[in-house]
Amino acid sequence: MKWFGKLKEFGVMGLNARNGSYVLPNNPRKLYPLVDDKITTKKLTQSAGLNVPELYGVFQAQHELKKLPALLQKHDSFVVKPARGAGGNGILVITGKLGPRFRKPDDSLVAEDAISFHISNILSGMYSLGGMPDKAMVEYCVQFAPIFKDIAYQGVPDIRIIVYKGIPVMAMLRLPTRESDGKANLHQGAMGCGIDMRSGTTTSAVWKNDNCTHHPDTLHPVAGVTIPDWPELLKQAALGYSVTGLGYLGVDIVLDKNMGPLILELNARPGLAIQVANRCGLKHRLDKVDGIYQSLHTEEQRIQYAMDNFGS
Repeated sequence: MKWFGKLKEFGVMGLNARNGSYVLPNNPRKLYPLVDDKITTKKLTQSAGLNVPELYGVFQAQHELKKLPALLQKHDSFVVKPARGAGGNGILVITGKLGPRFRKPDDSLVAEDAISFHISNILSGMYSLGGMPDKAMVEYCVQFAPIFKDIAYQGVPDIRIIVYKGIPVMAMLRLPTRESDGKANLHQGAMGCGIDMRSGTTTSAVWKNDNCTHHPDTLHPVAGVTIPDWPELLKQAALGYSVTGLGYLGVDIVLDKNMGPLILELNARPGLAIQVANRCGLKHRLDKVDGIYQSLHTEEQRIQYAMDNFGS
């Protein structure tokens, strides 16, 4: 099987290798609750001094929905999400109000009752890992940085950074599209752009498993966009390891136009599409880290190593 040999040559890693060689040995099961529940993650990262979107409210039981009208009255824009959701499922983004109704990123309108029903579904476990009863979070709706205005469609882009033993090894920019309903999740139709680790500049891109050069909705080129404050984003990602103790970690960060980098969530089982977006396998980079990580003792050293060794 020639294709298998080629993938191995380029260091492309599959799910079995990720799970068996990296997730299981480096992510103790007892630490999973730190990242599997977004409320726990938010408290953990905040206590470490990292920036996160403000939490407006939490709903833990159906009877608490009576508090929803008072909460919604205070905010024109917000995001509703399940605390234990995965893959971007169950996230409802509200960008504004029009009279008694609320506007979604695609300009469609929803009533307060629809938001209440959505939260009720979250609590029932419709979107949670394993279908277990869940909690619903209502939090600040990120206002994305202007640099992304030409390459994001009705939603907020985010940056996924893979961190191995405290060292950022690969990154991609995830861009919302019409198909993804404004969400930055590749499985729902978002676009993934590889990022040069030295400069923070976008390189190649993939959309629905096809190589692309332009955003499918805005038609603007997606390569050559330099992400502001790139070393700071790498530092925030590296701190994710220090905070959780997870040796193989995905860190999702957004750039807010007013507040700068905000950590959205941490993932103990990050997906592998990042390799396709970067046209580069992970394994060779992980092997390099295995040979050096014990001599790198601070976030600054780890970040510098990443920028020096994992650029284009």
